Amino acid sequence: MQINEADKKHITGTFTVLKEPAIGGVPAQRLPEVIKTVSEMLSTIEKNGIDAVIKYSQQLDKWEGADIEISQAELARTGDQLTPELREALAAGAERTRVFALEQRKHLTDFEIEILPGVIAGQKYIPVPRVGAYLPAGRFPILASAFMTVGVAKAAGVQSVIACSPPMSPTAAHPAVLHSAYLSGVDRAFAVGGVQALAAMAFGLLGEQPADILVGAGNAYVTEAKRQLFGRVGIDLLAGPSEVAVIADDTADAELVAADLLGQAEHGPQSPACLVTTSRQLGEDVIRHIERMLETLATKHIAGPAWRDFGTVYVAENKETAVELMDMLAPEHLEIQTADYDYYQESLSNYGSLFLGEWSTVAYSDKGISGTNHVLPTGRGARSSAGLSVSRFLKPLTWQRVEKAATPMLANHVATISAFEGMEAHKATATLRLDRLASSVPSLV
Repeated sequence: MQINEADKKHITGTFTVLKEPAIGGVPAQRLPEVIKTVSEMLSTIEKNGIDAVIKYSQQLDKWEGADIEISQAELARTGDQLTPELREALAAGAERTRVFALEQRKHLTDFEIEILPGVIAGQKYIPVPRVGAYLPAGRFPILASAFMTVGVAKAAGVQSVIACSPPMSPTAAHPAVLHSAYLSGVDRAFAVGGVQALAAMAFGLLGEQPADILVGAGNAYVTEAKRQLFGRVGIDLLAGPSEVAVIADDTADAELVAADLLGQAEHGPQSPACLVTTSRQLGEDVIRHIERMLETLATKHIAGPAWRDFGTVYVAENKETAVELMDMLAPEHLEIQTADYDYYQESLSNYGSLFLGEWSTVAYSDKGISGTNHVLPTGRGARSSAGLSVSRFLKPLTWQRVEKAATPMLANHVATISAFEGMEAHKATATLRLDRLASSVPSLV
């Protein structure tokens, strides 16, 4: 997440670089060995079915259980393994995410309009029938993932939502991840991870019809599996390493900015963090705070390389230039810690999700506690698309009805266009209706 030489040609304002990344660029997402391995696994699973899924699970995840499915009774008991404080926090996250998704759904309304007299068109929202959700539990168990995928799908009205999460032991998946799925309303859950989980849901190997959409984050192999399966099934998006960016001015608290940058760099050693500031002093202070925090941070072996290799700090001459820079970067998460955050909210166009004011940190959404969805585009994907929401699980289906008397207003134009294109069969669908209309009109002679 950096401004490259090609970008600079399109930035009208002046800026300076206070910190450059050691590596920079967009972290590689499609290594040849990953592509090859995923392709081979998908082919094998499609050919050999559930037996191949189990075999891969045994080889890669050391699975020894008799059944990969977690029963509803087992799901209901997962909370017994958690502290009351964690159960309360997960319940809050599941409910707040559901409330926000239901409110989004309320604003997606069916409608119809009379385009011309006798020509009525409309749109209605229909939920997809089946969703497969992947719930990661690798380096860190992402407990809120189920809120954003399973819970939002159920809020959209999806009838069947199944979830897969990798085993954390030879006979069980992560109890907190499963409890989040239970709170989110999952219909069926399975202890299976990686490529084999995506394939099982996409190919209909879990006692269900094939999923219509696959959603949820994962490692490079999971992401590549989604890419290769896209077309056969729908997907939410192809997310890369988590990103964070902050726009700050001289009123910002440098220590808070530093903490928030490290908070997302902690996701992985390839997670970019970027600060764009209108104050050079603030930028220098943030860098010092980050260096100090890394000395004692328990996850410095992750956040440290991320900041060193992919971290950037830019000093913009004014807030207009700050907007230019950030819209070019199009970050996944964008915090605004300035005296005038209203200006930035009105002016910015490219980001996955926006966090306004120093009291709004990315982690509140990351853990599902502020209600908004945290499955968001990375790698500048926010320039063209938004993150996962209730609308992704709904198909906006259009319809039209033409009354007999309105035929000339449509058919004559269609006949003209079709004739120009040389599409005689298209022309005939219109002219035949004109003929039928003419023959049905009584003569006035």
